[in-house]
Amino acid sequence: MPNSICIYGFHSVEAQLESSPECIVSVNIFENRTDKRLLSLIKLLDRLDISYRNCSKKQLDKLANNQKHQGIVAEILLPVLPSQNELEEYIDKLDNSVLILILDSIQDPRNLGACLRSANAVGVDCVIINKDGSAPINALVHKTSAGALNQLKIFQVTNLARTIRLLKNKNIWVIGLDGNSEQSIYSIDLTSSSAIVMGSEGSGLRNLTKQSCDQLALIPMNGNIESLNVSVATGISLFEATRQRNFNN
Repeated sequence: MPNSICIYGFHSVEAQLESSPECIVSVNIFENRTDKRLLSLIKLLDRLDISYRNCSKKQLDKLANNQKHQGIVAEILLPVLPSQNELEEYIDKLDNSVLILILDSIQDPRNLGACLRSANAVGVDCVIINKDGSAPINALVHKTSAGALNQLKIFQVTNLARTIRLLKNKNIWVIGLDGNSEQSIYSIDLTSSSAIVMGSEGSGLRNLTKQSCDQLALIPMNGNIESLNVSVATGISLFEATRQRNFNN
């Protein structure tokens, strides 16, 4: 059975209505808000035949776990994420040069959401996350992803090293980001089918994940900080792959 979460804020709810309105269980609106943006959203709900109820601020605060909700909270069903078996079938159907993002134990939901947002921005073919050790898909991930969560193909696997071996057998080059590498991400050819692997916020790639990669790379930095936030590093790496592919087309 799919789980349900409460999402909040206009952008999150509007993104859900645009991509998967069938997953909406209920919509709750602040009873004292009557501005243009809310009226526009109510018209959309009516057009999609989705009912809503008026609530007090206290009720909405409770539903949103006291997060800033802008007067709108919706309960949605989260579909069960497909696993490695579905991933193999999916990859076999892809025709062009593949670009995949692998997230190894990203534990901060904001970082996970931001990584998904970058993945959607560059148009990756899919995202792979590990089941144990990663932040669960929750309202904060949904909100930070700015709607990207609804647009991406996301697979959840139990053994990331085994999944990487699968990708390598499919002739997908696997590059892990590691600050101790001596090779720059900018010097690697990312125009062929590639999977970019990002590690957790504190310790980076796990040893087994690192050993499973074809190649390790770093993002060169000239300042005095030791590392970038994982979501920033993800955006840089994915957009470098996109730059190379656009340049060679």
